[in-house]
Amino acid sequence: MRERKAARLLVINPAQQVLLFRFVHKHGALAGQDYWATPGGGVEAGESFHSAAIRELREETGITVSSVGESVAERSFPLVLPSGETVLAIERYFVVHASSDALSRAEWTVEETQVMADHHWWSAQALLATSDTVWPQALPQMLEDAGVF
Repeated sequence: MRERKAARLLVINPAQQVLLFRFVHKHGALAGQDYWATPGGGVEAGESFHSAAIRELREETGITVSSVGESVAERSFPLVLPSGETVLAIERYFVVHASSDALSRAEWTVEETQVMADHHWWSAQALLATSDTVWPQALPQMLEDAGVF
């Protein structure tokens, strides 16, 4: 199974809420799936997890930073991509504190505009209370372990 390395971002606003995007898949292998997930994406060839985190943050949110701290969590699991390929996902999570709630979609890819339907800033209480699917499932604990919540 091919490995797919990804940098994921725990973007925290001044109100201590975490940013999640709502993904709604209408086509392909993931058609019918609807879930919330952290910003982030694949590590490109020759790129470090840290560099990917900085790039993905800018591309998906418009927030620019010159560096990120060490990853606060990691996980590996089989993941089905929209193409139908199953890969071994290797994810590292990085905390970024945003100075505001303002976001930009200016650098979204065509694929992102087709599946990223919404965004929301979630409090710890809202995450624990929601019946919506949220990835990763252990996000509240991950944020607590990282000292965010």
